[in-house]
Order: sequence, then C-alpha cells, then structure tokens
Amino acid sequence: MSNNPTPAAPWWQFGHVWLVVSGPLAVVLASFFTFYLAYAGMDVVVTEADFRPGAQAGQIRGNAAPNLAPALMARNHAATGVQNAPKP
Repeated sequence: MSNNPTPAAPWWQFGHVWLVVSGPLAVVLASFFTFYLAYAGMDVVVTEADFRPGAQAGQIRGNAAPNLAPALMARNHAATGVQNAPKP
C-alpha cells in the first residue's frame, strides 16, 4: 500500500463549480446587454422651446421633428380630438 494520496483535481475541472458560477455570470452579462439596449434606444428629448411660435423644425435642437409634440399637447389631442400642435 502506498502512502501517497492522489493529487486533487483543480477547481475548474468540476462541473458543479461551473453550474454555480454560470448563474451570476449570466446575470452580469444580461445587465450589460440591457444597459446597451437602453443607451442605444434613447428617445429624443422634446421641450417646449422646440415648439415656440415661429420656430422651424430642428432649429432649436438639431433632431426635433415637426410631428413630435410635448406630452400635454398630445394628451389634449387624444382627449378632445382637436389637434392644437403648431404647424412647422
């Protein structure tokens, strides 16, 4: 009988270790992907200054479109059916 014990295998060779590590790793990767989607798909911020009388579309901010309306004007249009958005 030999008194030399067999050497233990390294930690990465056990399957249950990868099962335990893969859960939190998947959550971290999903959070980075979610952050990328949120950052890449940001909406344009539209202010009242974009719709002041006489302002042309994109004059105040380079990315404002004439069909974008502030929330109050859009809500009033949806509630009454009367469109009161300024014309470009």
